[in-house]
Amino acid sequence: MLLKDSIYQGDCLEILSSCPNSFVDLIITSPPYADQRANSYGGIAPDAYVEWFLPISEQLFRVLKPTGTFIINIKEKVVNAQRHTYVLELILAMRKQGWLWTEEFIWHKKNCHPGKWPNRFRDAWERLLQFNKSKQFNMYQDSVMVPVGDWAKARLKNLSETDKLRDNSKVGSGFGKNVSNWVGRDKVYPTNVLYLATECANKAHSAAFPIDLPKWFINLFSQPGDIILDPFLGSGTTALAAIQLSRHYLGIEISEQYFQLAKSLLEKESSQLSLFESTI
Repeated sequence: MLLKDSIYQGDCLEILSSCPNSFVDLIITSPPYADQRANSYGGIAPDAYVEWFLPISEQLFRVLKPTGTFIINIKEKVVNAQRHTYVLELILAMRKQGWLWTEEFIWHKKNCHPGKWPNRFRDAWERLLQFNKSKQFNMYQDSVMVPVGDWAKARLKNLSETDKLRDNSKVGSGFGKNVSNWVGRDKVYPTNVLYLATECANKAHSAAFPIDLPKWFINLFSQPGDIILDPFLGSGTTALAAIQLSRHYLGIEISEQYFQLAKSLLEKESSQLSLFESTI
């Protein structure tokens, strides 16, 4: 049986079989992209990606609580001058498996270096797909609210009569807004586009994401004391974020090198936390 606040080295499909049903509150992970990180993980051919991932997502479905959420960071690659469809195929296959594809977030890499190829420009964004087991899942939207912004100072100063009602779109789209709803607000809900730099403190992993990425989702979909799982732990960023936000963590990493790196990072963080708590 797997224990919380622990990481395990090995194949996540095998190790997850020892995890109890409905054990974790949130899953955040970034599995190897098709044909990427071949030196670290061997690489999975795009045409075989869905077949490779479905047994893993079946285990993740089992260990996730009914009220939990699964966030997967993934991106298509270009094959023979066109985007491969393995991400789209995976979404459809997971829906058949019982998952609800609830939302899609975009991570905009705001410091991405420019570049071009013969038929395209450099990617500056990645997908973060949200899956759930049921329509009723835990979501704490107030925890990720953002400042309303300077636009509100002038826009909300003198409201027209139209601003005080639902003003439907003039193009017939069905969308509308009541501008007066923003009066007196210091914070508002964010969009589903996350603007985060690609830089992170960990330079030893080839594909580490910034710690603010898992932190944002941990705040949105969990509470202190919940268990956060990353079945492709890498250098331990998700687990580190969980510790810093007073959550429990569970991690699995197949690479011995990255497992040892994550272990060292988490031990250091835990010792610093213990030292801090002892001085309070």
